[in-house]
Amino acid sequence: MKRRVLITIAALVPCILHAQQRLTLEDCRQMAVNCNRELGQSAIEIEIASNDRGIARANYFPKVSARAAYLYNNQDINLIGDETSELLRNGGTLIQGQISGKMNELTQAIMSNPATAQEYMKSPMWQTVLGALSQTDVSGAINNIGSQLDEALHLDIHNVYVGAVSVTQPIFAGGKVIAANRIAALAEQLAKEKYDTKYQEVIISVDQSYWQIVAIAAKRDLAESYAALLEKMTRDVNSLVAEGVATESDLLSVKVKANEANGMLLKANNGLSLAKMLLCKQIGLPLDSAVILEDEGEEQVPVPQMLESKPMEQVLADRPEIRSLNTAVEIYDNKVKVARADMLPTIAATANYLVTNPNLNNGFRNSFGGRFSGGVMVSIPIFHGYEAAFKTRKAKAEASLYRSKLEDAKEMICLEVAKYSNEQSEALESLLMAQSNMESAEENLRTAMVGFEEGVVDANTAMSAQTAWLKAHSEYIESGIALQMASANLQKAQGNIKKY
Repeated sequence: MKRRVLITIAALVPCILHAQQRLTLEDCRQMAVNCNRELGQSAIEIEIASNDRGIARANYFPKVSARAAYLYNNQDINLIGDETSELLRNGGTLIQGQISGKMNELTQAIMSNPATAQEYMKSPMWQTVLGALSQTDVSGAINNIGSQLDEALHLDIHNVYVGAVSVTQPIFAGGKVIAANRIAALAEQLAKEKYDTKYQEVIISVDQSYWQIVAIAAKRDLAESYAALLEKMTRDVNSLVAEGVATESDLLSVKVKANEANGMLLKANNGLSLAKMLLCKQIGLPLDSAVILEDEGEEQVPVPQMLESKPMEQVLADRPEIRSLNTAVEIYDNKVKVARADMLPTIAATANYLVTNPNLNNGFRNSFGGRFSGGVMVSIPIFHGYEAAFKTRKAKAEASLYRSKLEDAKEMICLEVAKYSNEQSEALESLLMAQSNMESAEENLRTAMVGFEEGVVDANTAMSAQTAWLKAHSEYIESGIALQMASANLQKAQGNIKKY
């Protein structure tokens, strides 16, 4: 049975080792950057700002649009009334009737006068003329002309088709188009600077989690060593009690310390598990992932490279927060120009081509016909309740506000750099002192344990040496982690954290 258990464990060990991931600080940073949702949202905001810039740039180009429409009407348009229409259609008949009446009157007048009648009868020419006049019929021709006029005055709009293509090119807009494009470009730059700010926050957060795990792991190993010391001491004191050299009180004191050590070890293991879960969340791994950090389990905390002083002008130039505020000030300065542009005239050139059916160019006939038109439009604002003036004042106030915020931010960054620079120096000094204390505590513990084993030193003195050893090691670990975090914070304060 034992052999089967050993074979099973031997088979599982490679799987367990394979499942564990060994990560460096750079690995953790890169993974956190790749999976951070807020950074992803900031990247989307950059894309949005880039599209807004394209939208603003489009205002430099002409606007071309095409429109078409169809309209059905159940009645035509009649430019004259029904009585006039009837008169036009039957005008020839009325005129012919009057001509026939006059010819009859003329004939009767000629026949009523014997001399005239005799002369008429003797003249073939008058007979031919009067006969031709009496036989002339103008009603058809005039009625036809009247009908055509009537139809021309009845406009057929049962089916109306309209199409138009228009082009508008802005010529002068009071500087609004230029200022709007500048604002869009600055907004894109601001989105990138906000991304950089969030990027640095993510890096610092991961660094804190990383070094916290290293610290807890070091304290866990320290607690294991401390528990092992007390376990061995408990066995030694048991032997001394059996020989009558030590008392039961000494044994109980050692057991209390051993229980405390076990409690410390349990807390360290739980704390390490929770800290690794937090790091896994930050770097996008499942919370129960088995990860081992490169600096975890090292006997000494690695000392970071000490940062040299940096000119404050360069620090301010490298900080994304300062660049963001500078960009915001420029944006509001350009908003002042946009607000002023509302008080200036705007000029635009236009060109249009219109196609209609009925044809407006050819007697309103049912055919397609087009016409071209072009011109210049000028719009001059006269009075709008001082709206533009208030917008200008508002933009100036906002620009002034961000200038004040910029100055405050510069002062705070100066204080921040000085603070973290001092913290780095203090942490380095503290680390050197802790290292010296740790070496002294180790020698003191070695001497005390040798004396205890030889019976020269009592149990309480040995346990005091162990406690001092534990404290010295803990302070050394804390000083090393404090130095790492002070260095990371100083890097952020100086704007030295660069994107991968």
